[in-house]
Amino acid sequence: MLFEVWVPDADEVGLRLAGEPRAMERDPVRSGWWTAEAEASDGDRYGFVLDGGDGDGRVLPDPRSRRQPDGPDGESAVVDHSLFEWRSNWAGRGLPGAVLYELHIGTYTDEGTFDAAAARLGHLAELGVTHVSLMPVCPFPGTHGWGYEGVSLWAVHEPYGGPEGLKRFVDTAHGLGLAVLLDVVHNHLGPSGNHLPAFGPYFTEAHHTPWGAAVNLDAPGSDEVRAFLLGSALAWLRDYRLDGLRLDAVHALADGRALTFLEELSTAADALAAELGRPLPLIAESDLCDPRTTTPRESGGLGLHAQWNDDFHHALHTALTGESQGYYADFAAAPLAAVAKTVTSAFFHNGTYSSFRGRTHGRPVDIVRTPAHRFVGYAQTHDQIGNRALGDRLSATLSPALLACGAALVLTGPFTPMLFMGEEWGARTPWQFFTDHTDPGLAEAVRSGRRREFAAHGWAADDIPDPQDPATRNRSCLDWNEPAQEPHARLHAWYRELIALRRALPDLRDPDLASVRTAHDEQARWLAYRRGDLRIAVNLGEKPATIPLGGGRRRGGGDRVVAAWEPVEAPGVDGLLHLPPESCVVLADG
Repeated sequence: MLFEVWVPDADEVGLRLAGEPRAMERDPVRSGWWTAEAEASDGDRYGFVLDGGDGDGRVLPDPRSRRQPDGPDGESAVVDHSLFEWRSNWAGRGLPGAVLYELHIGTYTDEGTFDAAAARLGHLAELGVTHVSLMPVCPFPGTHGWGYEGVSLWAVHEPYGGPEGLKRFVDTAHGLGLAVLLDVVHNHLGPSGNHLPAFGPYFTEAHHTPWGAAVNLDAPGSDEVRAFLLGSALAWLRDYRLDGLRLDAVHALADGRALTFLEELSTAADALAAELGRPLPLIAESDLCDPRTTTPRESGGLGLHAQWNDDFHHALHTALTGESQGYYADFAAAPLAAVAKTVTSAFFHNGTYSSFRGRTHGRPVDIVRTPAHRFVGYAQTHDQIGNRALGDRLSATLSPALLACGAALVLTGPFTPMLFMGEEWGARTPWQFFTDHTDPGLAEAVRSGRRREFAAHGWAADDIPDPQDPATRNRSCLDWNEPAQEPHARLHAWYRELIALRRALPDLRDPDLASVRTAHDEQARWLAYRRGDLRIAVNLGEKPATIPLGGGRRRGGGDRVVAAWEPVEAPGVDGLLHLPPESCVVLADG
């Protein structure tokens, strides 16, 4: 087998395989690369010893390690991907018509493993979800964490089950008709266990990010760094048969080159999709409100296939909760108008002033040419729950009826809908910020930093959960007894009904943003919109609402109720819908 590593500044590089030292030679063609041929089998441990550059004689894990059995600081292990016997014959599944479900392996079950999570995938198939979107699974020190401080970008976190566990999870999902997406982080690596700087210029001081020196995408040596990231992304899609990637915080990628890294990545993913004969969508997280993120490359865009739409979330959150702090301030003055704007224009900030940023923000979406499925809409995500002081879900403060209204707006809206795990039954368990740093100094810095952050917003330090306390992670695990209990069971049934409607009614999957028509009353707290022959109306107020729908009727026949949270009569000949407090309804013409 060929062992190879890029160490451009080393004078000498050695391979340590199964405890035995072996010499490596400079590659005569590829500058900075070192290679060695040696017999090796699946599971054999190995590492590299660097002399010169930043090396100090230690055995370091392979930057392209496929497995870290003892964590990020241990030796790497050979992985023979051909040994896994795939059971499902999977043709893939694209984003149009999809329903996404964000899932964290470490808290989806108490066990926190791929196998335990796979045993619960039948719940998602029965719910009607089409894509499971996994939070990051790269190795990080310790056992429990969100995954965004991962290192070893080609490997799988061992406590979750390692490479074999991920393959079993994906194979089980495919057997149930579920696609699997994976969240990958290219904008930074974790603060502990990151050995890349010893090998080469993977980071650059030319740019700085919230995590320190930027990943080197445009400074000297960046060709190899890009190849490293591209190779990692494609390996997830090819070796683990994943169905697409969610790209974390692409706005934090410091990249000044004419051909951006994201364009290279989308080009490579599209080529692999054509080779494999199945769709491989890339979904960006971006706070730029820039439609060029998902504009096709041939039209001057980056060519990513979809992007999270935080503007829709913020508008919906303020409409449901009345919160107005931080970035919610931009949406709180008229939250229903903000929701109406996003479901017709995608972005709320499309060249408008943002008080939170203190400047104009965003760019308009061409709603005639841009299909709505390119935007992912949601009421809750790991970020929007876990980055709150107490990690409280909407269910901590909202009634089941308001949760049902939020679900209606997400699942009947024009965007690709996404749920956060447990949302479908109004889980009462929080989802808090938790870490398991093995470095005591880093652990204390994270603990005190989080308390200091929220102290600035009036929180007492003792009220902020300790990220390092195992109880913080344990509190965040889903309680699987809840779905069968009230009021959770009723809400769960409502989510199933709405998802089934989305699958059955083409108007709910129509990607035409330009055809969506809305009406709302800020004071009475109702909003209605039309999608083809369907009308969706929600009353978020504490009093009954009378909603005039007559003027928007498209045919002479009467309306009929397709689904409703509370019993409601279809509008009469006067076209008036009488909707109970905190309620929602889906109506169809004729």
